[in-house]
Amino acid sequence: MNSQQKVAIITGASQGIGAGLVKAFRDRNYRVIANSRSIKPSSDPDVIAVAGDIGDRAVAQRVVAEAIARFGRIDTLVNNAGIFTAKPFTAFTEQDYADNISVNLNGFFHITQLAIAEMEKQGSGHIVNITTSLVDHAIDGVPSVLASLTKGGLNAATKSLAIEYAKRGIRVNAVAPGVIKTPMHAPESHGALAGLHPVGRMGEISDVTDAVIYLDTAGFVTGEILHVDGGQSAGH
Repeated sequence: MNSQQKVAIITGASQGIGAGLVKAFRDRNYRVIANSRSIKPSSDPDVIAVAGDIGDRAVAQRVVAEAIARFGRIDTLVNNAGIFTAKPFTAFTEQDYADNISVNLNGFFHITQLAIAEMEKQGSGHIVNITTSLVDHAIDGVPSVLASLTKGGLNAATKSLAIEYAKRGIRVNAVAPGVIKTPMHAPESHGALAGLHPVGRMGEISDVTDAVIYLDTAGFVTGEILHVDGGQSAGH
């Protein structure tokens, strides 16, 4: 085993942005631990698929244990797993609330705590949290309180962790996307969704993966919330 080859953990990795991130890191010769509830085994010996709900600490423990057992290190963690429930505030159910907290916050907390413990042993590491531009720029007609509550918390945690671990060689950043063209959005909705962005189009998966890779290589950048949102956060 070449323990010097870098290793990334990616959550929410079975489709959309997560699958794009797996490819982007493999293209840069990273080994990858890929997690999602429904992920299938990988035919690539340098990609280990770990199925399970990242909101469950036991799953997070299994992901980190696989990374160390198979590849000997963890260099980057991308907290990509997340859910978005668009409903009027008074229409949210207790289950909606519980689901958003479980995936968006518990899923971040458990895996990040465990990964940082390993990164501290190495004296290096990088965390990237995928949040949302809606935290900074709410849009009329796109009800997003639970997204803002949870992903806004991740933006704040990004800065807090960046300062806490700056002197220990661990960087923490976030990417805050606009609406990205993924299987989550039906093709017939693309026109309306494109109109939510000042540049007049939806984002592509590559727009997000390029931002994550940039942050991963930018050694002097930490505590940054990088908006990849077609100008949404700047205004209309």
